[in-house]
Amino acid sequence: MIAASLRLALGTAVALGFARFGYGLVLPAMRDDLGWSLAEAGSLTTANGFGYLLGAVATAGAARRWGSTRMFRLGMVLCATSLAATAASGGYGVVMAARAASGFGGALVFITGGVIAARAAERAATALPIAVYFAGTGVGIAASGVLVPPLLAGSPDRWPLAWVALAAASALGTAVSWGAARTTDPAPDRPAEAGRAGLLDLWRPAAAYLLFATGYIAYITFLSATLADRGAGAGDVAAVWAVLGIAVVAAPWLWRRAAATWPSSRMLGSLLAVIAGASCLALTGWGGLPVVFVSAAAYGAAFMAVPASVTALVRSVVPPAGWPRALGAFTVLFAAGQTA
Repeated sequence: MIAASLRLALGTAVALGFARFGYGLVLPAMRDDLGWSLAEAGSLTTANGFGYLLGAVATAGAARRWGSTRMFRLGMVLCATSLAATAASGGYGVVMAARAASGFGGALVFITGGVIAARAAERAATALPIAVYFAGTGVGIAASGVLVPPLLAGSPDRWPLAWVALAAASALGTAVSWGAARTTDPAPDRPAEAGRAGLLDLWRPAAAYLLFATGYIAYITFLSATLADRGAGAGDVAAVWAVLGIAVVAAPWLWRRAAATWPSSRMLGSLLAVIAGASCLALTGWGGLPVVFVSAAAYGAAFMAVPASVTALVRSVVPPAGWPRALGAFTVLFAAGQTA
């Protein structure tokens, strides 16, 4: 079970760590080389979020028709391909289309991988597969921090090479996770109602999830740009991203006792409070680089614990046949929030 969970976790490493958050590392070089404004850079994040929204809307129906395994694998291939396409041209329209495609693929991976992990957790009678799956994001973030800054140090025109490196890492992750994505999708007697049961009881965490999605992405998107504006070198940027990624990996173990004993509302509230505090630390600029490290560690320890706790909550309330629909509904809210 552990080996399969670790391989499946490469899904979030690719879909989020590389395809989504890796953009924040390459952004300063692309801005310098291509002359983008902050508004143009932010619009590409919105394009990625819009693709994610479309993917979230499509995933539940596609998973019912073709199965979670096929959709997970398709999403992984699409993420790797779109990252390679981002390196192909500096044309703003081309990059925007590639970012939207990576968002679409990322949604396929994120939702169906969560379903596969939840089913593994049900079979094993432990939430460990879910925790490991979301912790994979930290592996992708840390690996991006190791790969990208050295490639771009002093040479912003080498940003296509950074995307090629991320695409190659994503292709490797796709190959390794391929067999771990096998699962059996149950066929509900009334598929139209599957996933609807219990969802009305989750409107409060759904509202919190929507608000979280509205603000969380700005931190990672502009973290590297903020560090560059403050004169941080490539080594400093890589170290901050490594701390962020390691904190994401450690988060399931840091929050394990709280997740098992606290009410869901208290858990979500605590996570969101940590995220808000970490963001404020980074924004103030007080204390220099050491405070940024503290901010990154706190942020990493909390932000991916939010979708993990939501997945566990859905698993406890919604019947298994309705997990794709329920997780898809939460992901649609999430995607809508981050495109706001």
